[in-house]
Amino acid sequence: MRISTQMMYQQNMRGITDSQSRWLAYGEQMSTGKRVNRPSDDPIAASQAVVLSQAQAQNSQYALARTFATQKVSLEENVLTQVTTAIQSAQEKIVYAGNGSLSDNDRASLATDLQGIRDQLLNLANTTDGNGRYIFAGYKTESPAFKDDGTYAGGSTPISQQVDSARNMQISHTGDSVFNKFTSNPKTDENGNAGETNLFKILDDAIKALNEPIEGEQAKADAFTAQIDQANRGLSNSLDNVLTVRADLGTKLNELEKLDALGDDRALGQTQQMSDLVDVDWNSVISSYTMQQAALQASYKAFTDMQGMSLFQLNK
Repeated sequence: MRISTQMMYQQNMRGITDSQSRWLAYGEQMSTGKRVNRPSDDPIAASQAVVLSQAQAQNSQYALARTFATQKVSLEENVLTQVTTAIQSAQEKIVYAGNGSLSDNDRASLATDLQGIRDQLLNLANTTDGNGRYIFAGYKTESPAFKDDGTYAGGSTPISQQVDSARNMQISHTGDSVFNKFTSNPKTDENGNAGETNLFKILDDAIKALNEPIEGEQAKADAFTAQIDQANRGLSNSLDNVLTVRADLGTKLNELEKLDALGDDRALGQTQQMSDLVDVDWNSVISSYTMQQAALQASYKAFTDMQGMSLFQLNK
C-alpha cells in the first residue's frame, strides 16, 4: 500500500485537530468549572443533572413555602398571645364584679372597662397581615372575619400550605374555631350546660348585666350573680380554647423548624450530588490540560518535521 504525501499530511492534520479540540475542551472546563457543559460531554451525567436540577428547584420552592407558613403561623401566635392577655383581664374584671359591696356606679365603671376589652378583642380578631388580608377569615381574606356584633363572617375552611413533598399543613385557624368554640371538655353549670360559646356575646351579656341597676332588688341581684358566674365560666372556656389553638400553633412552628433543617440537609446533599455529576476535578483537569498542551505542541513539531520529509522537498 502506497502512502502518499497527501495522506501523511491529512493524518497529521487530523491528529493536530483532534489534539487541539481536546485541549480546548479542557480549557473550557477550566474556565466554566464544569466537566459537563453540554449533553454530548457526558449524556448520562447530563440527564441525571436535569432531574437533580428539578429536585433542587422543588426543594427551594418548599423552603419558600415554609417561610411563608412560618410568618403566618407566627403572626397568629403573636395575636393570640394578646388575646390571651385580654381574656385574662376580662376575667379579673368579672371576678371583681362579683363583689357584693360594689355599687351600681362601680359596676357601670366595670362595664366600661369590659367594653374596652371587648373592642380590643374584636380588633384582634380582625387583624390583617402585611398585605391587608384578614388572618382569621379563612380563604375569605378580603373582608373582616367578624362583624361589629361579634358574628363570624369569614370562610369556613382554614388556609393550608404544601410545606414539603409529603406534608400539607394547616397554617391558620378560622375565627369561628378560635372565638366561637369551646374545647371538648368545657366547664358547665349544674345542668351540664356550657352556655354561649361566642366570646363577644359572652362579654356583651356581661356588659349588659353590669349596666343594669340592682341595688335594693334581691331578685335582680340573684340574677346578676348567676349571669356573672355564667360569664366567668364562659370566659374560662374561651381561654382554654385559645390556649389549645396556641398549643397547635406551637407544634406547627416546631414542625416547620424541623422541616427547614431537613430541607437544608437535602439541599446540601443535592448540591454535592450536582457537583459530583458536572463539576470538574481540578487536579485532573489541570493535569490533563497541561498534558494535552504538550501533546499539541508535539503534534505541531511532528507536522513541521514531516513537511521537511516531503518528496517535493527531496526533489529540490
